[in-house]
Amino acid sequence: MATFYPRKIFPALDSLPRSYFLGHHKAGLDKMKTLLSHIDLVIECRDYRIPLTSRNPLFEENLAGRERLIVYTKKDLGSGGWLNDQIRERLIQDFQQPSAVLFSDYKDKTSIRKVLEFARTHATAANTLTGSRMMVVGMPNVGKSSLLNALRRVGVRKGKAAYTGAQPGVTRKIGTTVKIIEGEESGEGVYLMDTPGVFIPYVPNAEAMLKLALCGSVKDTIIAPTTLADYLLYHLNIYDPTVYGDYVPPTNDIVELLDSMARKTGRLRKGGEPDMEASALWLIQRWRNGHFGRFLLDEVTHETLRAQHRANENAGLSLNQGRKMVKELRKQKSRQKHLNTL
Repeated sequence: MATFYPRKIFPALDSLPRSYFLGHHKAGLDKMKTLLSHIDLVIECRDYRIPLTSRNPLFEENLAGRERLIVYTKKDLGSGGWLNDQIRERLIQDFQQPSAVLFSDYKDKTSIRKVLEFARTHATAANTLTGSRMMVVGMPNVGKSSLLNALRRVGVRKGKAAYTGAQPGVTRKIGTTVKIIEGEESGEGVYLMDTPGVFIPYVPNAEAMLKLALCGSVKDTIIAPTTLADYLLYHLNIYDPTVYGDYVPPTNDIVELLDSMARKTGRLRKGGEPDMEASALWLIQRWRNGHFGRFLLDEVTHETLRAQHRANENAGLSLNQGRKMVKELRKQKSRQKHLNTL
């Protein structure tokens, strides 16, 4: 049998859309700014699988002046609990100082209790009779509402308070505050406010857009499912090409893999033709649920963290450019609509 060599790079796809900054994203961010004076702590959620790419500089720009806790959600989908995972987590914690960092799985009570303990300690230090108000923010579909529900379930033993879903955009408006820690004699407790996910105005490169789409931060209709599946296959082969061994031997050919998956899972069109798009969506969703390995799409090293720090210093410039790009895209769409009516 010939030796299998996975692709070393994924081909650049400059034609991919690079913006998903929707109207309710801006409206939600503007509303958060007006509420900031009533907030004691901002809990920013980022996706454990893309700890660098899921950072949104808009939060640091618009919600400055409040202490911040960064929670990397969905740890169960990116970590196997190995020593390398622990080393990487420590590296991230050191890099994010002075902000506190926790890693969370909403189904794991131990990790949820750590978030609750941080919130309790922060509220105690604030020493307010009216209770402590906190706000959870993050990119779309990063797990904000799931975290809020878990904090409420463990903290006050009450049921779901925020809707969740597999696609982004379930939360479109800022909700009412939800109690996550019962009050004591000295105060009313701790309350957490859910907010809509906010995308960055302009994604810096095509691969970052692929990562965000693969993790569900944009709707599955924005990028062709077969393209996303091919990008996932690229990462699967780096991680372990045997994880899809029930369908085909190790391969770099996404058509070969999807064809076999379609036939073996019954995703066929009329005449028995494989439904490639349905198979691609099935593969992507299975990975999102942890069935094809648990690994990161971002490479986390001293070098990549330093590169992000340099990018952070230029964030204002890139955000301004992003806003201009979004405005230009809107103008182009408006002109096209006008031409279509002529």
